[in-house]
Amino acid sequence: MDTETLLIHTARQTAAAAHSVSPPLVRTSTTVFDSFDAYKQAQGALVFDGPRYGRSGTSTTFELQRAMAQIANTEASIATSSGLAAITAVLAAHAGPGNHILVSAGVYGPTRVFCETELIPSDTEVEYFDHDADISALLRDTTSLVFVETPASLTMEMWDMPTICAAAHERGVRVACDATWGTPIFFDAHTLGGDISIHAATKFINGHSDLLLGLITGTLDALAGVREYCDRSGTHAAPDTCWLTLRGLRTLAVRMERHQRSALAVAQWLQSQPAVQRVFYPALDTDPGHKLWRSQFSGAAGPFTIELAPCSEDAFTRFIDHLSLFSLGTSWGGFESLVMPAVPHHLRALATPADTPRLVRFHIGLESPHDLCDDLASALAAIQGEEDTTAGAPQGEQATLAVDTAS
Repeated sequence: MDTETLLIHTARQTAAAAHSVSPPLVRTSTTVFDSFDAYKQAQGALVFDGPRYGRSGTSTTFELQRAMAQIANTEASIATSSGLAAITAVLAAHAGPGNHILVSAGVYGPTRVFCETELIPSDTEVEYFDHDADISALLRDTTSLVFVETPASLTMEMWDMPTICAAAHERGVRVACDATWGTPIFFDAHTLGGDISIHAATKFINGHSDLLLGLITGTLDALAGVREYCDRSGTHAAPDTCWLTLRGLRTLAVRMERHQRSALAVAQWLQSQPAVQRVFYPALDTDPGHKLWRSQFSGAAGPFTIELAPCSEDAFTRFIDHLSLFSLGTSWGGFESLVMPAVPHHLRALATPADTPRLVRFHIGLESPHDLCDDLASALAAIQGEEDTTAGAPQGEQATLAVDTAS
């Protein structure tokens, strides 16, 4: 069935016993068994899709994991305590003395911090590669994983997943992809060749900015080592969080459609503003990654980055502080619009206010794009120390422009 239908009807196996349309929230630390044989079977299970111990999940956890595996077109899923916990579990499961891990440049800042403060000191070699790199030339006999985030967290570069996966698989190397931006609605990492897909469900999948959760998907074989690491480290998600995420999952498709329509309308409007030098958003046909986006994605999410024209630190501060509908915060994927300065993590130690490009990342929420553009127009005027005197928003059909996703 179509994903829109699947989101509504999946993960309801335990609902019938409660005479409910939604599965019940089951909280427990201790799981009890009817017999010693049942206990032994549960403790020896390689796949934790039934009661074992509270840390490994309750029926609420298993419902969410089954749902995520279904919509991601794969066999299994693991719920973790946060998106970062999901990322670090995948990386740690493939790390070790002598191992070599390739990581796409521009990844989420905490991903890079984990590589540099945890993996490298433990004698795992981590190498970063650019979006236009020849991945086949970088693979080694010791390469244990290729880790890709597409698009890049702040600079929005696109990576060619089929080409990367083909080269890695030829050498027997697995590919993991941080697919949080596209979600399974707009980006099918597994069909493109990814062995492991990672989602910060904190963001779009939950969609309500009220929890932290990570989800890892893949085949049983691909996730075996990751599952063992999660069990050893105790990085599993709590049932309350899984239940809330299931609630958000039901409306994922309709929310993503609204995010993409509004984000494209706002991004196109920003392209026309003299104070904006560039908009980094692969859904725009002027973006260098547009062709790859069209071939790999069926839609575009809410976050994108802009580069303002050179301005003083005071002017940059006025721009940020003058925004009223965009809250200043480092997350995204919720119902609300957000703004944050967007210097990539690996450049922050090198940059000073005088030589740093004026990069700003927005997340376009569910507000009216007309109102968001009015807010941006006022903030752009504030860069010059002036109040806005013109309405800046798209009108009529432009405000509800749909993305052409034909490949």
